Amino acid sequence: MVPDATPMSYYGQPILKPPTWKWPIAAYLFTGGLAAGTSLVGAAARLHGDRRLAGAASAATMSAIGVSAGFLIEDLGRRSRFHHMLRVVKITSPMSVGTWIFSIFSSLAGASAVAEIGEKVGVPARVARPVTAVGQVGSALVGPALATYTAVLLADTAVPAWHEARRDLPWVFAGSATASGGAMGILLSTLAPLDPSDGFASGPRRMAVVGAALEVGADEAMHRRLRAVATGDTDKPDIGAAYTSGSPRVLAGAARAASVTGAATVALAGRRDRPRTRLLAAAGALLVLAGAALERFAIFHAGKASTTDPVYTVGPQRLRLVPPARRP
Repeated sequence: MVPDATPMSYYGQPILKPPTWKWPIAAYLFTGGLAAGTSLVGAAARLHGDRRLAGAASAATMSAIGVSAGFLIEDLGRRSRFHHMLRVVKITSPMSVGTWIFSIFSSLAGASAVAEIGEKVGVPARVARPVTAVGQVGSALVGPALATYTAVLLADTAVPAWHEARRDLPWVFAGSATASGGAMGILLSTLAPLDPSDGFASGPRRMAVVGAALEVGADEAMHRRLRAVATGDTDKPDIGAAYTSGSPRVLAGAARAASVTGAATVALAGRRDRPRTRLLAAAGALLVLAGAALERFAIFHAGKASTTDPVYTVGPQRLRLVPPARRP
């Protein structure tokens, strides 16, 4: 029997070209999820009658989506490129669908923020408040799609560390966005303390804890699934090695530590409105935000690293040729 050959490429060159995306795209992944999560906080606060938190969340949502648009345009190089993507609607293209999701969300969030400001400068409440409510609730409805479409966009590429994680990436991104939104809600509540008698007083805290749990749990499931994808190389036995070596390992470890520590801190802070507990909750919220950002950067760099070694590309392809009953 001829032993299995180690996957190689001509002259040792990578089989795939590394993504041309730079760090602004990783930041775009985080700020887009932050905007989506914060929109949920704002809509929930408005439905519970807390206009103070709803207004602050509306401004935070608009700020986050504005920064996200800046990162996207920076990576595209020219503003007209984003505009040109709106000339068509292609359902089979995650990029086309994502562009429209981003545009619809931005329009709704912008309408809500402008109407909120307009009411403060003299626009009649009967005109401004319906626009604010519709924009905020509408953006919250589009928020889950905004939070997860970027995961579909990454998984739809040929990059091994992203494509093989296609079943778990949307859950990781959804948990990250939820945790980010809850953490931002906590920070906004720290500046303007919530009324403990309000039913939504613990809403951001619960969002941060549940979102962080989903993020960490989905991330662990993703790593387990990737470890099961053999590559045929004894030195790198699975695609998960792309996440557990080099800078992705450092970023992923720091992300998990920050998310777990931050969620535990937020949970232990409780809902009592005291200066010390508010500061403790705010510190936990900052850790949750840091964990969400680091998680996106870890996934981003792991994907780029997985294109540099032929074993990550050829291994899964060879594995698909083996009948399921004979796979390791």
